[in-house]
Amino acid sequence: MARANKQPAFHPEVSFGFKLRAGLRQYDFSRQNVVTASESVVLKTFGDSREKINLAGSRWKILAKDEFAEADRRGRRFEITFRCERGKLKQAAIAIEFEFSDWSVKNYVLLPAAAYNGNRFLARKIPYSPKLFFPQDIGANKPVIITDVPRLNVSQGVSRIQERSGSMSLPGIGFHDLKNKRGFFLFTKQGNHLGDYGLGIEETRDGKRAIISISSPVMRELHSYRICDHEFPSLDQPRDFKAGDEVKIEFCICEFSAPKLQNFFDKFTGIRKELSPPTVPRPVLPFSACFELLEKKFNRDNFVTKHGYYSVGPRQIFLQDWQIGWTGGMISTYPLLFAGDAQTRKNVIRNFDWLFPNGIAPSGFFWDAGRNGTEWIGGDIRKPHTGNWHLIRKSGDGVFFIIKQFLLMKKLGITVKPAWRKGVKRVCNALMKLWKNHGQFGQFVHSLTGEICVGGSTSGGIVPAALVLAADYFGEKKYLAVAEASAENFYREFTVKGLSCGGPGDALQNPDSESWYALIESYVALFEATGKNVWLNRAAETSRQFSTWVVAYDFQFPPNSTFAKAGIRTTGSVYANTQNKHSAPGLCTFSGLGLFKLFRATGDRFHLEMLRDIAFGLPQYLPHPRRPLGDAKPGWMCERVNMTDWEGPERIGETLKMTTWAETSLMLTTIEIPGIYVQPDKSLVIAFDNVAAEIVSNDAKELAVKISNPTPCDAVVRIFVESSAAAKSVLPENYLLKCPSEKIPHGGSKLLRFQK
Repeated sequence: MARANKQPAFHPEVSFGFKLRAGLRQYDFSRQNVVTASESVVLKTFGDSREKINLAGSRWKILAKDEFAEADRRGRRFEITFRCERGKLKQAAIAIEFEFSDWSVKNYVLLPAAAYNGNRFLARKIPYSPKLFFPQDIGANKPVIITDVPRLNVSQGVSRIQERSGSMSLPGIGFHDLKNKRGFFLFTKQGNHLGDYGLGIEETRDGKRAIISISSPVMRELHSYRICDHEFPSLDQPRDFKAGDEVKIEFCICEFSAPKLQNFFDKFTGIRKELSPPTVPRPVLPFSACFELLEKKFNRDNFVTKHGYYSVGPRQIFLQDWQIGWTGGMISTYPLLFAGDAQTRKNVIRNFDWLFPNGIAPSGFFWDAGRNGTEWIGGDIRKPHTGNWHLIRKSGDGVFFIIKQFLLMKKLGITVKPAWRKGVKRVCNALMKLWKNHGQFGQFVHSLTGEICVGGSTSGGIVPAALVLAADYFGEKKYLAVAEASAENFYREFTVKGLSCGGPGDALQNPDSESWYALIESYVALFEATGKNVWLNRAAETSRQFSTWVVAYDFQFPPNSTFAKAGIRTTGSVYANTQNKHSAPGLCTFSGLGLFKLFRATGDRFHLEMLRDIAFGLPQYLPHPRRPLGDAKPGWMCERVNMTDWEGPERIGETLKMTTWAETSLMLTTIEIPGIYVQPDKSLVIAFDNVAAEIVSNDAKELAVKISNPTPCDAVVRIFVESSAAAKSVLPENYLLKCPSEKIPHGGSKLLRFQK
């Protein structure tokens, strides 16, 4: 590695306050990879330094080089090479360790998308789909409780996390040290010729020292993780080395001032793509072709003609028949109403008639789920004690997306029936009562009584946004007051602490991306409704925290996997939660409109570019007749982008024959995010749709853009044009309904001119 700027020899302990060791470890695979022998050497200086190390008759040379980053001081890059000069070493791996002696268990530890605050919470070992069981864990005012995932210890005992690099949105480990007001990040690449790296952090018994490590190949000792089980026997394969073998590890270290935890997340956004080559978006399928296929699929596979509603998925599977929110339900009907044909809109109207008033439980909340068109379900009947536990997020989703559809119906000339309005208002009033009685929305409430069963969490992260819409639609100021008060509570109790949890109904209160994103929508909605910049600032803070869930690089899948053969690029996919350790196509279950609004209000392109990564990558996961994906059924879009072995190593890079909420996310993106966004006065052109947009001329009066469609389908692209001044205005609901579009045939192009 060439040195960018000549610097004095680098001393890790002096510059960063840690000891840096290079080492070798031997394992016994037959005993679940217990360590049988190890040896290490402290690297005191860099700058082409050389050290020697011996183990089990083998002799190794260690070459350590560093490269100081450019003037933006994003960090310092390193390359450490292990070269076997003599002998053999069986069942082994190389390791690099960073030992911090001035450690505190109060440090906030981040493994992006894998551990938040080190996952240092109470944990319960409950098989999937977990629901709290012990009486002492159930109630309104209980601490956050997570499942059995890799974590640092909240009390006494072993405190250690060992992860595979692919289990994170970005391979790396960081921490915020509040006492010393500093932050630290270690980033690596996915791996090297030996495969994925292993990354870990371990605290000593007294909690006063910590060791962060990188191993090559990945070696998790004794245990690895399978869903809800942190004690699955390690299947990682150590390697045999001989004279002449060489292994290199590249990484980047960044230490910086961080008076507040938010400064730590802010820094992350600036360096999250530091070690990854720039991602070049590759058009696969245009939004319009995706929607056409999905509309047909929903009418063919999801619509229940006898009763008149769209099922979530295959009706024979529990919770796939009907759920009001989270995975579909009254979320899916929104894009179908917006862009569907006449028959589809009739089906949506039937769905409304079917839902109201029968779909509302005695508590005033929506029924959690349903089946067979006539049976309403309060919760998870597979676990009797939770048979009436309603995930509060679902009622929040229901109100939020139904009112969006009410506003759309007005524009389409469709009458909103009194029973529909009355039903939604009843749910809003139930939310108001819940807040008045408890000062929180909880995670699970009782479908019959409305009382909190499991409290805490940000499961209701979308509720403030829903109440903002309700306040305007029903003319009820009290809804806005509760929206603001509850969002204030979410910010104080969760966002400030770098936490959001409880969005999924199948992961206890593990940190998750779904509730984190919902808070962005709510904070943005409050900014638009109140004009208070504090909510805009909080939305921007949350967006930067949320970015830790968004994959920042293109994962290299196994060469023979379905995703490798399809050329899948993972940048922009979104990790689900710290239990279900897969990335996913898009947001569950949103379009990302909050990020678009956030950019318009702030002018900060970070939010826009993150949204572009998310939206542009969506179509590649949709199996289409003109672009198959393995043997998956056309129109059936799997939620899993497996980059790690939480379901077994054979699942990495494979798709499943599943129909999931990801289809709804793609349809929402089609109707809420423009295909191409243009600010002529800023010479800004960004393609969210799967087309190429190239500026061919740009002068004081005009911006000329060539739009090309290299996909196998014709594209109808919505093009939203505005000035930077107009972008400061509030974006109306359903703003793309009358948006101009351009048809670009497959393989064709068109030149568009925009006046400044």
